[in-house]
Amino acid sequence: MNRLRIISYIVLTLLMIPILVLLYEGFGPMRTPVGYSLGVFRSIELTLLGSTIAVLIAVVLYTPLAYYFARNETTITQSIADIPASIPHPIVGIALLILVSPITPLGQFLISIGFDVFNTLLGYVVCLVIVSAPIYIKAMMPFFESMNRSAENYASGLGASQLRRFVSIVLPISGRGILSASLISLSRGISEYGSIAIIAYELLSRPFYGISPVSVLIVAEYESPNLGAAVTTSAVMICISFAIMIAFRLIQHPITRS
Repeated sequence: MNRLRIISYIVLTLLMIPILVLLYEGFGPMRTPVGYSLGVFRSIELTLLGSTIAVLIAVVLYTPLAYYFARNETTITQSIADIPASIPHPIVGIALLILVSPITPLGQFLISIGFDVFNTLLGYVVCLVIVSAPIYIKAMMPFFESMNRSAENYASGLGASQLRRFVSIVLPISGRGILSASLISLSRGISEYGSIAIIAYELLSRPFYGISPVSVLIVAEYESPNLGAAVTTSAVMICISFAIMIAFRLIQHPITRS
């Protein structure tokens, strides 16, 4: 008898009970058409689009930083990069609120050039980049650390700079690691609530005029008299999140035919 396996399955079941109950209620006794209406799927579309854009930005801007952290011992700098992920996320929303408000010179300048983050897709994406980029960096670092460095060391011996080694040697073979870290970051963006509830509660620009991100929508449904809508919408989002996690596992451990 493998007691560790039994204990592991028991504690896993404890984690899954609330999720399974929500799925049962959302697609069963508490199911309501409002929970999978056009507005809900527009909200999901906004959430997936915003999270995807944020991930693409993170890949472009923060893949080099993850590589730098993986090759250099920079404890203080890495700790600074972790701050947006470790603080309560409403703080991120408050920080952006102050940063782009007229009370700061930067805010005055951004307003003068029409840079508006309040209840816009731009503001939504900015929030998601700030909270999900540290997750992306943390996911990419082990990938870079586990790579065989012989080619890098050889190029270094020939005088190639660290940037040259990253661009020419490391980046071309990092596709699977980038995709895997991107899915983790995407999941984090989908689940975000605290910062966007302050900055992008409801978008007031097209093509998502009047649409809220799905996490905000679920809370709004919960606070309304129709609890069933929140339960059904939550069940739908669980299925979408589960699909993303399956894709993540398949990328990490691809199925091979014998």
